[in-house]
Amino acid sequence: MASYLNVLLVTANVGSLFDNLGEIERDWLREFYKTVHRHQPRFIALHCQEVGGKDYELNMDHVEMFFRNILFSEEMKDFDRACVYVDKDFKIKNNFTALGSMYFIHKSLKQIYHYDFKVKEFKAVSGRNIHLGSLDSAATLEKERFSKNFWPDVGFKWSRKGYMRTRWIIHNRGFDLVNVHLFHDASNIVACRTSPSVYSGNREKAFRYIINRLSDNRYTPLPFFMFGDFNFRLDTRSLVQALCSSAEIKTVKKGTNNEEEKMIFKEKDSDHKLVLRIEKKVFEYQHQAAFREENGKAFLKYDKEIDRYNDVVGEEEIQFPPSYPYSEDYSQPTQFMNTRCPAWCDRVLLSHSARHIIHRGEEGESGVIYDTLGSNVCMGDHKPVFMFFGLKTNGH
Repeated sequence: MASYLNVLLVTANVGSLFDNLGEIERDWLREFYKTVHRHQPRFIALHCQEVGGKDYELNMDHVEMFFRNILFSEEMKDFDRACVYVDKDFKIKNNFTALGSMYFIHKSLKQIYHYDFKVKEFKAVSGRNIHLGSLDSAATLEKERFSKNFWPDVGFKWSRKGYMRTRWIIHNRGFDLVNVHLFHDASNIVACRTSPSVYSGNREKAFRYIINRLSDNRYTPLPFFMFGDFNFRLDTRSLVQALCSSAEIKTVKKGTNNEEEKMIFKEKDSDHKLVLRIEKKVFEYQHQAAFREENGKAFLKYDKEIDRYNDVVGEEEIQFPPSYPYSEDYSQPTQFMNTRCPAWCDRVLLSHSARHIIHRGEEGESGVIYDTLGSNVCMGDHKPVFMFFGLKTNGH
């Protein structure tokens, strides 16, 4: 009978924690610790994006404190080894990704090794390894910010997006863990123009770049888990057409270029009630509760972006509401902000080979839990997403 080891993978865009210092962090940490306590994993991977938030230059001192608080907390005392990588050197502009990755190893787990990318060999994990800064000297990490000339033909704003990779062997089972942050939709108006949107095309270039790096001949390819803020959005054009199929549309334009500034959809009856208003950073849908009904199930058919990658990755069935954009108001933890169309931005994806190393449980049991953290608690504008499962091992 195959043995397995319980693993918890968590992805969290934590920008809001640093933009609202102290207000959200306490409950965020409590929800994280509750999840660890509930599932009792032996290995934890926590992938964070946007460490430091929008004002990262001001908040970076608190970033180190945040990660150290988790590392040395009473709740994590049974994890006697850890590896921490926080890209916090924002002064190196062409290298800064604002990514942070934490890995925790339980005291009961004996055989665990991480990969040294410089000497190309695995080394036993011991103690607490903390890497803060540009991370250039961290031999057990591969990190890249997407290059400035990545899209030479597209008028696209360069931003602090990229990926980090670590490589592990647990009980003779090897795999890669990849922390990802892809590009967002800069304008709701532009996202509505085409199906698929130009932004999904930009994300695909970055996604494929990572896949190529994971499978090139520098290192032996291994099964991988890729989890982070992919910024995948619903097919906005198709969705808006469906939501407003019986509405009148009014377009407001501005400037010498006559560019669209607003799209206003109203009911055709005598009341002319507002149905939807779209601006660059406004997506005000009057029935946004629909995105929470049955965990947003009705909108999954517009979650098409993931289908582009079926050749290289898979995903567990989504049975939770969109992970973004939630209100940062402490009293409205389940309310979406009227800034973007709700979407499943935060995901845990896995290579097809990784599916074969997941323990699926006995007949009638799922064996895998894929869900959000803090569904009824203010966690910032993103709800963290986690995947808990048994990793098949090759002996003890």
